[in-house]
Amino acid sequence: MIVIYGSSREKSNTEFLTEIGLEGKEVTRIHLREHTIFPIEDQRHEPTGFDRVDDSFDEVMQELMKHDEMVLATPIYWYGMSGLMKNFVDRWSQAMRDEKYEALREKIGQKKLYVVAVGGDNPRLKGLPLIQQFQYICDYFGMTFADYVIGKAGKPGDIEQDARAISDMKFMAQNWR
Repeated sequence: MIVIYGSSREKSNTEFLTEIGLEGKEVTRIHLREHTIFPIEDQRHEPTGFDRVDDSFDEVMQELMKHDEMVLATPIYWYGMSGLMKNFVDRWSQAMRDEKYEALREKIGQKKLYVVAVGGDNPRLKGLPLIQQFQYICDYFGMTFADYVIGKAGKPGDIEQDARAISDMKFMAQNWR
C-alpha cells in the first residue's frame, strides 16, 4: 500500500488521522510537500505533445505504480483537495500521453483507492464534492473507489477530538492489506 499525503504542514491533522489506520501495516509514505511537482501545462492538443518537465512527478508516479492499493490523504482546502494533491493528480493527464507510462489508464484502473480528508467547515457535508471528484477520477480510470473517511479539524491537533473520524479510520483500515 502507498499513502500520498497532500498536506503542506508537517504532522497535520490529515496525517494524524491516516496514520491511525496504518498502524502495523507495511506502507510506503510520500509527502508531496517534500517533492516539487509543477502544475500541468495543458499541451494535449499540441502536435508535439507535452514538453518534459524537470520535477519529482516521475519519481512519485513510479512509486505509486508499484502498489495495488493507494490512499490519497488531503486536507480540505476551499472545499477541494490541496493544491499539492491537485497538481499531482492533474499531471496524470500528461502521464497518460507519455510513452514511459504505457497503458497507464489500464494499470491505474487495476488499483484500489481510499481517501482520507480533513477540514474544518462542516467537512462531512461540504467535503462530499471532493469525495465525488475522487469517485469520478476512479470512474475515468476504471479504478475501484474503495472507501473514504472525512475528519473535522481546524487547528493543529483538533483531529484528536474527532472520535467519529478516528473510529471510521480504524474501521476502514480493517480492509487494508
